Amino acid sequence: MSESIDAGFATRQVHIGSAAAQATPRTVPIHLTAGFTFDAFDDAAAHFGSGDGFGYTRTGNPTVDAVERKLASLEGGAEALLLASGQAALAVALLGLVSAGEHVVSSTHIYEGTRGLLLDNLSRAGVTADFVEDIHDPDAWRALIGPHTRVLFAESIANARNDVLDIAAVAAVAAEHGIPLVIDNTFATPYLVRPLEHGADVVIHSASKFLAGQGAALGGVVVDSGRFDADRAGGRFPQLTESTRTGGASPWQRHGGRARMAYLRETVAPRLGPTPSPLNAFLIGQGAETLSLRVERQSANALAIARWLEGRPEVESVDYVGLASHPDHALGARYLRGGSGSVFTFTLRGGIDAARVFVESLRIITHMTHLGDVRTLVLHPATTSHAGRTDEERRSHGVHPGTLRLSVGIEDASDLVADLEQALVAIAARAAVLERSAA
Repeated sequence: MSESIDAGFATRQVHIGSAAAQATPRTVPIHLTAGFTFDAFDDAAAHFGSGDGFGYTRTGNPTVDAVERKLASLEGGAEALLLASGQAALAVALLGLVSAGEHVVSSTHIYEGTRGLLLDNLSRAGVTADFVEDIHDPDAWRALIGPHTRVLFAESIANARNDVLDIAAVAAVAAEHGIPLVIDNTFATPYLVRPLEHGADVVIHSASKFLAGQGAALGGVVVDSGRFDADRAGGRFPQLTESTRTGGASPWQRHGGRARMAYLRETVAPRLGPTPSPLNAFLIGQGAETLSLRVERQSANALAIARWLEGRPEVESVDYVGLASHPDHALGARYLRGGSGSVFTFTLRGGIDAARVFVESLRIITHMTHLGDVRTLVLHPATTSHAGRTDEERRSHGVHPGTLRLSVGIEDASDLVADLEQALVAIAARAAVLERSAA
């Protein structure tokens, strides 16, 4: 509407000033709108027919698009899809690959929300899952693959024991069977390792963590290698290679190697609706601009703290892959560049009672369920992230009553060590009080 048109009050309050002045911002602008206007009649048809331009934020938004291109580049992928959360990214990625009656083989060392999605939610849709205990053994992965297996899934650095996946070895197993390897790369970030460069096919992140970095925004991302091959897939993914329900060309016919991502973007994500807010996309994009600086600092701080904890008599063990004592230290050195990450666990002598006193004595380190923040965070896995596991399962994953998880931030390492030290002193002080009371 022209701003010079004479119109009534209600009309003017809706239409006048609804278009921003044309300018070229240095940062990505926030397109906080539900939809976009079409200039010509045929523009709408072109959008719905081939996806040209932007029509509705649920199917695409310029702010979101800019962040997707950035994250795809950082992971070395062909294309990325930003979603409302990391859990949404995982669900969309898997639902684009599996159907009722099909099967997923997963590492057992995964986030409990992922395990729950496989065992409690996808199982209701007729999708089954088996879990690999010895993730370092390619034959252990092969042994669980059957005729209906459609995905291998693992984390690059696992929660909570810092197990590192031999990505190339597992990717080779996936390739033998014409199925994709999907990697959750949240803990490592693309700064430390880019799984697609080692043969993985799809990478997901909880972008709320390291990619955003500030703990203010939820988001998730799926990044695809763009290497889908219909011949190698051998008919395992008809949703990608066969004509659509209405007789249209398949994603493979229209997009070739990018068929997986095309199917997620056109069919799965917009219909399920986990649309990211453009504001959250903006915050994730801003965070990604400093990813390397933060992860490098966080990794250096984590290594210093892990070494310090390893020398304390109150600490029974430290599970950090950056330490020579970790069983995956050599594997981590092969895959991780620029540091060993900032999330790890350590186990206190004295069990849950010591853990409780320790956590409640911290002054700088924050007690919360999150990670990848600029702030250092602590959590007790046995009563939180791993509470749904049995005692035996927790022990096999390195989670004991006295185990605590640290996500190390960018603070001065000396201040963090001082905070940890006074919390360890508090454990001893509390034990002394109890001894006197018992006497």
